[in-house]
Amino acid sequence: MNAAVYCRVSSELQETEGTSLDSQLEQCQKKAKELGYEISEQYTIRETYSGRTLDRPQLAKVRGWLDTREIDALIIYSSDRFSRDGYDFLTLIRDCQKAGVRLLCVTEPLENGPVGELLSYLRGWASGLEADRTRERTLRGKRERIKNGKLPTGRGVIYGYDYDKDTGLNVANDDLDTVRIIGRWIIEEGIFLNEACRRLMQTRIPAPKGGHRWSRGTVGRIMRNPTYAGRSYACKTRTEGKKRVSCPETDHVLIPNAVDKPAFTWEEWEMIQRQLDRNKELSPRNQKLSYLLSGRIVCKSCGRKYYGVPMHGKPYYRCSGRIGLLSDKRCTSKIINARQLDEVVWTEVAAALKDPGTILAGLQQLRDGINQEGFWKEELDRIAKKLKAMDVEQEQLLQWAKKGFPEDLVVRDNQKINRKRTELQRELKETKTKLRRAGESHIDLQNVERFCEITSLNLADFGYAEKKLALEALMVRVWIDGKTAHLDGVLPIPGEVHAMSQPL
Repeated sequence: MNAAVYCRVSSELQETEGTSLDSQLEQCQKKAKELGYEISEQYTIRETYSGRTLDRPQLAKVRGWLDTREIDALIIYSSDRFSRDGYDFLTLIRDCQKAGVRLLCVTEPLENGPVGELLSYLRGWASGLEADRTRERTLRGKRERIKNGKLPTGRGVIYGYDYDKDTGLNVANDDLDTVRIIGRWIIEEGIFLNEACRRLMQTRIPAPKGGHRWSRGTVGRIMRNPTYAGRSYACKTRTEGKKRVSCPETDHVLIPNAVDKPAFTWEEWEMIQRQLDRNKELSPRNQKLSYLLSGRIVCKSCGRKYYGVPMHGKPYYRCSGRIGLLSDKRCTSKIINARQLDEVVWTEVAAALKDPGTILAGLQQLRDGINQEGFWKEELDRIAKKLKAMDVEQEQLLQWAKKGFPEDLVVRDNQKINRKRTELQRELKETKTKLRRAGESHIDLQNVERFCEITSLNLADFGYAEKKLALEALMVRVWIDGKTAHLDGVLPIPGEVHAMSQPL
């Protein structure tokens, strides 16, 4: 005679503790041998799923065997392993009876007839009641931990913090500085997550799981986590079968003081969320508003880049220096109407592209190293000034240390400066390489002239993508002082154009 075995636990934890799947299977096989049943691996079911529902993937197989009458008997370890709901348990018993399959239980007898069904129902009801009590005890314990400011699970895995098992709190470590740096990049420069990953990998900052490879998903989860602003929440998800599903925000429970040192104030964290939302809108996959000059506008006042920002359904450019994360000094440059500036700049670029002589003159300057050497020299001066400013900052830190300023704060600030210095030194090296190449570039003017002729004939058909490629190829950069814009790059476009500034 052929029998099937069904073993179940409700969580991964139970597989290693208490009534494990292996221990259930062993007892069921022993029962089958005593009664003379054969059990094959094909008819052996091990399932990790909640017993409070009949909608279980592996249980569906068993019910399929009952429908096709493939088995003579079904062996379970206990009634609560088969179902935690009395009515569902009765349903399964009747399925077995209808199929003429004998239902056997290792730990308790299962009587047939009305009395047996009633007893089975009562056992299932009691099992469900115990499950509810267990869940309530667990939730009560979690609430007590939350009330004391501790993590409800008794452990924490949060990048930038170490879990202290004695206090139940998360204590900041050196990685929290990396979180602050990413936040500053997003707020001050408006960078996308992919760019944040590139910078982290370029500076060889270790990733949370080891190595130096960062993913946009990892950075996004860190920046979206309110724990870094001092607000940790419990009861955000619940288990449904093997799946974790989100709970409504009304069910979330705030854990007071779950971290000893937040990375950001709540206001700073909200700034990061707004910028991440803007970046999502500006993503090529979701972009409804176009920013032709994105990444090409530099503020003359503070030296930071402008970034695209939608306001009242219209695109604008705003200096990233207007929002300071760690500095009180903010840029006062006004926002710029993106559509108007894009149109004005492209008109100037298109006019130059229509004249091959102008293009060739600019390229000749590039070959001679005149135009680009000057630009990269300015970049070197800018970087040198920043490095010099860091020297002053570190000298000031040294004076503070001599005056008895808290050592941990001095060390932390010094580490931040050293990270900035490493990034700037990398940028310095790249800029020197570009300066050297500016004078070494070989340009085939004859082929360039032919390219210019083709380009000038097709300018009228240029769309957004073609214009972006043209600006990139010509290395166009727009310098803005709030009212006027100056263009530079490969093309020698003289003079200034009106920048259409708007009050904020």
